[in-house]
Amino acid sequence: MSKLFGGLRQAPARVLAGVQTGVRGFVLKQVGGRVDLSKVDRVPASLGWPLEREGLDPPGRLEEMRAEHPVSLLTTFLGIKVWLVTGYDAGHEVLVDRSGAYSTDIRPYVGKAGADGGDIGGLGFTDPPDHTRLRKYLTPEFTRRRLQRLEPLVDAIIERQLDEIEAAARAAEDGVVDLVPLFSFPIPFLVICELLGLSDERRAIFQELGSARFDVSSGGIGAFGAISGSREFLLAETARQRHAPGPGLIGQIVRDHGDEISDYDLGGLADGAFTGGMETSAGMLALGSAVLLEHRETWKQLAAGEADVDAVVEELLRYLSVVQVAFPRFATKDVEVAGQQVRKGDVVLVHLPAVDRDPSFGACPHAFDPGREVRSHLAFGHGIHRCVGAELARMELRKAYPALARRFPDLALVRGTDDLDYFGSSIVYGVERMLVRPLG
Repeated sequence: MSKLFGGLRQAPARVLAGVQTGVRGFVLKQVGGRVDLSKVDRVPASLGWPLEREGLDPPGRLEEMRAEHPVSLLTTFLGIKVWLVTGYDAGHEVLVDRSGAYSTDIRPYVGKAGADGGDIGGLGFTDPPDHTRLRKYLTPEFTRRRLQRLEPLVDAIIERQLDEIEAAARAAEDGVVDLVPLFSFPIPFLVICELLGLSDERRAIFQELGSARFDVSSGGIGAFGAISGSREFLLAETARQRHAPGPGLIGQIVRDHGDEISDYDLGGLADGAFTGGMETSAGMLALGSAVLLEHRETWKQLAAGEADVDAVVEELLRYLSVVQVAFPRFATKDVEVAGQQVRKGDVVLVHLPAVDRDPSFGACPHAFDPGREVRSHLAFGHGIHRCVGAELARMELRKAYPALARRFPDLALVRGTDDLDYFGSSIVYGVERMLVRPLG
């Protein structure tokens, strides 16, 4: 299993590509240019620096910006102003807006990649009424009631990975193992395969595509080929399950809605479920474990079954906020945000780690404190584009952290959180590897 997941590295570039292609798309649209931005290969430093953390913390510059004003001009890129929201109230205001002041639809601006619906499209880059129509198919599959059927499978997957960790630790001369390929990546990958209803033989093919998609070390942010590969696989899987519905999400939607939903739309929804269900949970499982291992009292409570697991998970979600920016909002008209004038055509980015470290969260918002009274964090976004898989992610975290602590109460980091191999500029934050000693 460790070899199978060894190729997974950084989170895919689809949202980061959206930030730049969307901005540039607005410029070219205004001047009448034909847009094909699928070959964009870099984000300028003036736009990308907020994605570079200081260990587990957002850049200190963001706190300085928030202190001056919760909405700041990040940069002017190709003649378009890009605003960065770092205050909680302002971020909440932007994310919940239903007035039509913002659009997230960038598909018309990415040439061939967007002409047919968009390889970087999906719910996050879709406006109502298309968004409303598509989300209604997906939402019922992610309710707590529907997800309960996955609980025994999630438990079994976690236990299987804990067995692999123990076996690897006993086989290693120094007892050191990497928690990333043994724990944080395989758990959400296998869960999402169960959710989608992929057979074992299909998973091996899907894994190869997933590895390419998550590794952006060579392709920069223009890695549309890998994105297209996994999407095409899921389109083909959807067509196959149209005739032989499987036990998971794809098959259930086929049974419930039949020809009401096309293979293209259903394949796109499945692809979005994979993207959102995989990368965020993997980042949270790795980084959350690291945080807990440096807070030994909480770790001991988890191991003994004495912790308020829900409170621990919600505080980790707030504290880490691994999704670094929400889907970019393109102003469709002049709008005022926290007293700041934003003009039609400007781009608004909500920095989720910054808003979730807002002083309104109480004393020491930069500290991990599962006992704090947490107002609703924005780690999953908010409004119509709130992560549809939020409850699935919560289920995985609530089960995985205590199980890891119970099995390995003496688990320890080889290197502290200040010295981990963190991703560089990545929309979803995480670590390349995380070495631990499970057996003390």
